[in-house]
Amino acid sequence: MFSTHAYSAEDGAGAKRQYFNFAGTGIEALTYDDMEVRIDQWLGNKTGRSHHIACLNAFCVSLAIGDSRLREIYNSSDIAGPDGMPFVKWIRLFMNLHCDRFAAPDIVLHLAERARDKGYTFYLYGGAPDVLEKMKVFLLKRFPHINIVGANSPPFRALSVLEDDAICAEINVLKPDIILVGLGTPKQDYWIDEHLEKIRGSVIVASGATFDFFGGRIKMAPQWVRSSGFEWLYRLLSRDFKRLWKRYTYYNLRFLFRFLMQLSGFHGANMARRVRPEDPVNKSV
Repeated sequence: MFSTHAYSAEDGAGAKRQYFNFAGTGIEALTYDDMEVRIDQWLGNKTGRSHHIACLNAFCVSLAIGDSRLREIYNSSDIAGPDGMPFVKWIRLFMNLHCDRFAAPDIVLHLAERARDKGYTFYLYGGAPDVLEKMKVFLLKRFPHINIVGANSPPFRALSVLEDDAICAEINVLKPDIILVGLGTPKQDYWIDEHLEKIRGSVIVASGATFDFFGGRIKMAPQWVRSSGFEWLYRLLSRDFKRLWKRYTYYNLRFLFRFLMQLSGFHGANMARRVRPEDPVNKSV
């Protein structure tokens, strides 16, 4: 029965992808090897549109249940990776496919290490000024080879058109390969969606709490806790309890209820995958 919620879809390059429908949001079964191949292909066209890596957990899906715009953003992302071991284990069990966990901190560390051979350049966007600076120090200390070409801690308000244009112009001049956006969910998802065409030739990773983890504001859960599927409980009992309690109670239960309704057939969860076309490679550049 559960396999009926798995489906295939083609990406903008015509390649087939495998997804599982979680309450209306498609989450992909893929590995880090798959991600590496795609990133290198995307970065082969630095004049084309940018690409979005979404790290999706129960909170993201729960928000998307009541937000059609957010659901469309996730369902048109270039990578819709499972962030959270329950999603990973579900995909492995019921799709019988190998699948890695796509948590933003792991992705950042993976790409920073791979930059040793690939020469990726990075731009950091988000976080409080002190957290952003500490994150830069953390990455530079752990990865002396890393090339962070720019960083910006935007004000906690809507930017004017002139301010936003200036940021896009700066990033386009710097031409970073990887942009890490840490504005929190769903703000960072809206920002990425609005800038995939404005910013050219980058891979944009929705990085969420990665800035706080690497900037030292929040302690990251030990690996054994993260692998167990109970990282949410570790974070709930952390210093951020006041901010996170609703996320890990109401929103997780909302997702679980809707997903169980979907599996039982009492409530449909239509998943409309929207493919973003790829821009042609400019051979003259």
